[in-house]
Amino acid sequence: MAGVLQGVTVIELAGIGPGPFCGMMLADHGARVIRVERPGHKGRFGDAGNRDILNRNREFIELDLKDPGAIEQLKELAKSADALIEGYRPGVLERLGLGPDVLLAVNPKLVIGRMTGWGQDGPMAPLAGHDINYIALSGALHSYGRKGEKPSFPVNAVGDFGGGGMMLAFGVVSAILHARSGGVGQVVDCAMVDGAAILSAMTYTFLANGQWRDERGVNLLDSGTHFYDTYETSDGKWISLGSIEPQFYALLLEKTGLKDDPDFAQQMNPAKWDQLKERMTALILTKTRDEWCAIMDGTDICFAPVLSLREAPKHPHNVARGTFTEDGGMLQPSPAPRFSATPAPSVKLAGR
Repeated sequence: MAGVLQGVTVIELAGIGPGPFCGMMLADHGARVIRVERPGHKGRFGDAGNRDILNRNREFIELDLKDPGAIEQLKELAKSADALIEGYRPGVLERLGLGPDVLLAVNPKLVIGRMTGWGQDGPMAPLAGHDINYIALSGALHSYGRKGEKPSFPVNAVGDFGGGGMMLAFGVVSAILHARSGGVGQVVDCAMVDGAAILSAMTYTFLANGQWRDERGVNLLDSGTHFYDTYETSDGKWISLGSIEPQFYALLLEKTGLKDDPDFAQQMNPAKWDQLKERMTALILTKTRDEWCAIMDGTDICFAPVLSLREAPKHPHNVARGTFTEDGGMLQPSPAPRFSATPAPSVKLAGR
């Protein structure tokens, strides 16, 4: 099994976070990804650097990019590569003597994927930042959190990985397709602030159509309602409910014994949401998570238990699909998405 990206070669200039995530996405699906590390570099985990899931399925070489000889070696690699990805601040690649003008002169079909927080231009382009800052500037962070509480960030999933690494992987593959179909190489300017903004496209749709209040915790999908939220159970665990559509909501009321309650019949009345949420909270607290699973599993309520990182790989659905895999004694998410004709190869941690 070679993967859908067999025959694609990518040079990855080592970095952290979204760049390696992009490299992992490409390598997971069969691309040859050559990660360029500085000499003696052991990664974020020191001697355990090979246990970084983001670095799996790679080839590694060491080059001192301050050495003119190493720059020439990299140019030689670029001649036969489809893409080069990097996550430096704007201007660093140029100062190394590897700017787009140089690389495209070496290989006119080369795709140069540039991963930054703020983008290659704009007044904030040269500044430092992290996921939390990029999603803040995009407007996304403002929408995450409970009513009357401070914004709550979803670890670094939206900026670094969803709006960053995954967007870069999409951009790089798209540009490679263009180059291979008669086009030319080009720069993919992937900014996490842009990516976080586009991930909020539906929220901006609701806002523009008067279906979203520009505040936290009062809307359909941001914990404002009683039928789309997480609830604590009597054993201190949690469940999730997403019963938006009328038929799913009716099933929720049936399974919770609320189908004849006139207040709960007013599903889409925002004036009732706070009151109904209090009642739903009290009701869910009367049973354990397993008891609610016994009642709601296998139905169209739109229900799932909130599983911990250690619990999720053991859930029967995830086991049946192989959502998680193991290499070197390390449990990790399996490659995604899935291809019927060209499935992803088995994962290999760095150094294995």
